[in-house]
Amino acid sequence: EWIKNLKAALEGKTPDYLVVHHMEPDHSSSITLFANEFPEAKIVSSAKAFGMMKNFYGDDFVERRVTVGEGSSLELGKNTLTFYTAPMVHWPEVIVSYLSGEKILFSADGFGRFGDPDDENWADEARRYYIGIVGKYGAQVQALLKKASALDIAMICPLHGPVLKENLGYYIDLYDKWSAYKPEIDGILIAYASVYGNTKKAAEILAETLRENGCAVETLDLTRCDIKEAIAKAFAYSKLTLASVTYNAGIFPCMRELISELSDRGYNNRTVAFIENGSWAPMAAKVMRTAFEGMKNITLAENGVKILSGVSEANIEEIKKLADELSK
Repeated sequence: EWIKNLKAALEGKTPDYLVVHHMEPDHSSSITLFANEFPEAKIVSSAKAFGMMKNFYGDDFVERRVTVGEGSSLELGKNTLTFYTAPMVHWPEVIVSYLSGEKILFSADGFGRFGDPDDENWADEARRYYIGIVGKYGAQVQALLKKASALDIAMICPLHGPVLKENLGYYIDLYDKWSAYKPEIDGILIAYASVYGNTKKAAEILAETLRENGCAVETLDLTRCDIKEAIAKAFAYSKLTLASVTYNAGIFPCMRELISELSDRGYNNRTVAFIENGSWAPMAAKVMRTAFEGMKNITLAENGVKILSGVSEANIEEIKKLADELSK
């Protein structure tokens, strides 16, 4: 289907080059098909990418390849394509390219997003994409943004999602925040894992108290929501409160998954608080606290809430103290 579409766009012309920015198979799996269809075309990519082509498809195109690296250029008549390396954004072989004249940045997976390309709310799906795909490699994204800042960019063409043509500063600013682990929202996300409803009740009381204090608050039920949504929202907010039942002397599985995913993606520069519940031996707060103590630049709240089955009057006072601390 892709070859058919390509031939229709070419209108009988023959391509001189195939530029391969990224070797993940959702992008690269038609390279051999292209090479067989257009035997005179040269394949342009990084040295690491050609090694991956050999591993994936059994051919590294040694007779027709053009290897490019940082600052390499390819003359295309009236325009020049200049290449920049982007290792670990989000694989090590990645390159991006800039087309002079047209002022187009071909950004590989950078500035990609999930969802309907016509959806006007770009940020939510782009954040979920970035955190899920690239999130651990913020330093590498920052390095790439520094290179891009020297270019006059009129259009960004990512490998995923819509082409970006207007208000480019908005998208670049979000990428700068995400890759520098800066919060977008000065507020509190409350994510809870409740079995009988008591932990949920505590989370809701905390949310209402925080709203009364003038805070921006959002709650997520981890037993029902998409865990990837929870991960992305945790990065969006400046503060995170986790409320979990004790389960097998640890925490409920969906809470354990969330914390593990946050750690894998380099979660940092946030304030984190805990609510735990346990009918006879509450352990959730200790387990969660230990996990976050291993992460960078995490401020742990001084106040916490320990529920023994149902929410008590003493718990209400603990929630108020926690809300006051988080409201500062």
